Amino acid sequence: MWVQDPLANALVNIMNSEERGKSECIVTPAPKVIANVLRTLQKAGYVGEFEFIDDGRLGKLRIQLLGRINKCGVIKPYFAVDHSELEEWARNYLPGKDIGFLILTTSKGIMTHKEALAQKLGGRLMAYVY
Repeated sequence: MWVQDPLANALVNIMNSEERGKSECIVTPAPKVIANVLRTLQKAGYVGEFEFIDDGRLGKLRIQLLGRINKCGVIKPYFAVDHSELEEWARNYLPGKDIGFLILTTSKGIMTHKEALAQKLGGRLMAYVY
């Protein structure tokens, strides 16, 4: 199975499992970028524990779902944004102020747009979650 965008595939898989009320889902393949995005989601309380399963190929991630995600998805292309533009992008992708967050990759790793604003960092937008 060839996956064009593993992050988009993982978020769609999580979204579909949440909509069906499942308590966990399996995401494959499992590159490090997905694990880093899941860590960000876990810190915010959107997903529970997750574990890497080595299947001898690309690996899998078993993710515990908490039923807190209403919608999530990737932002394509990965737009480069300055920290001064983050609020404008948040208004475009999120339903309201302080509901959800954007996930971006910065020079200091993957983080939410709120953390990037606090540190005055720009980066590339990757996804949104609310």
